[in-house]
Amino acid sequence: MLASARTMSVTVTAPARLHLGFLDLNGGLGRRFGSLGLSIDGLRTRITARAAAHMRVNGPDSDRAGRYADAMRAALDLRAEYDIAVDEVVPPHAGLGSGTQLAITIAAALRRLQGLPLDVEGDAVRLGRGVRSGAGIALFERGGLVVDGGSRETPRAPPLISRLPFPERWRVLVVLDPHRQGVHGAGETSAFARLPPASDAEAAHLCRLLVMKILPAVVEADLPTFGAGIKELQERVGDHFAPAQSGHRFASSAVAATLKLLENEGAVGIGQSSWGPTGYGFVPSLDAAERMLARVRGRPECKGVDIRICRALNSGAEITANVNADAPEL
Repeated sequence: MLASARTMSVTVTAPARLHLGFLDLNGGLGRRFGSLGLSIDGLRTRITARAAAHMRVNGPDSDRAGRYADAMRAALDLRAEYDIAVDEVVPPHAGLGSGTQLAITIAAALRRLQGLPLDVEGDAVRLGRGVRSGAGIALFERGGLVVDGGSRETPRAPPLISRLPFPERWRVLVVLDPHRQGVHGAGETSAFARLPPASDAEAAHLCRLLVMKILPAVVEADLPTFGAGIKELQERVGDHFAPAQSGHRFASSAVAATLKLLENEGAVGIGQSSWGPTGYGFVPSLDAAERMLARVRGRPECKGVDIRICRALNSGAEITANVNADAPEL
C-alpha cells in the first residue's frame, strides 16, 4: 500500500554521466571492461509519478519509460496504476547514460510511492541496465568520479571500486551533435561481438594509467596531469573501437573538429563519451570555459553542434516526495 495519503507524487531527478573509458578489454582475469564515469550538471532526466486510476506515461521518451514502468510493476508485483510524467530526459543514444538513468528514475519513483526501500543496483539489473558498465548506477547513488570493477558472467552489475569528489572549480565543455546517434541496441551488441580482445599489456597499461596518474591527479586537483591521462586513455580505447565507427575515434566528425579547436584553445582530456557522438574537454574554471567558448563559437568547424559548459556533480540523484499538507496521515 502507499506510504502515506499525504504523499501526492514523487519527483526523481538524475544527472547525465560522461563515460570516460574502459579499462580492460581483455578479460583474462575473469572480469571485462571496468569503466570510469563522471556525473555532470546541465543535462538531466526528471520524472514525476503519482498513483492514478489508470496507467499513463507521457513526455519525451515515454514509450521506453512505459516499458520500464511495466517491468517494475511486474517485478515487484504492484497492482497500483500510475500517472508518470517524463519532464526531461538526457538525449538518447548520445553516450550520456540516458537509458540507465531513465530506468532507475522510474524504479526509484515507484518504490518511493509504495514505501519500499530503494534497490538501485537490483532494479538496474531487472531492467536490463549495467551489463557492461556500473558507472551509471553508482553515479545515480553518489555522483562524483567513479570506477567500477568490470563485469563477470553473473546477474549482477559491475561493483563500484572507487569514488572520488571531483574538483568543484573545474568545468567540462560538453559537445553534442543533435543530428547523430551513437551505436546502440542490437548494433552495439554486434559491435562488441566483432571487436577482438585487447592484449594483456594494453589492459595492464590502462589500469596503471588510471591508478597512478588519473586518480591521483583528481585528488591533488592537478588538471594538466588528469587531462593527459584521460587523453591517452581515450586515444587507446578509441583506436580499439574505431573499426566499429568507420575507422574513426569519434562518431561525429563535427564533434571531432570542435574538440580539436577547443584543445587548441587549452582544453585538456579531450575524448568521446561511450559510443558518442557526445565529446568533451576539461578546463580549469568557469571563466576559462566562457573565454574558450566565445573564441570558437561561430567557427565553421562548429556548425551544427551544441556546446555546453557543465560542472561535475558530487552528489547523486534527488528524490523528492511532494506532499499535500491538507490531507491527513494514514
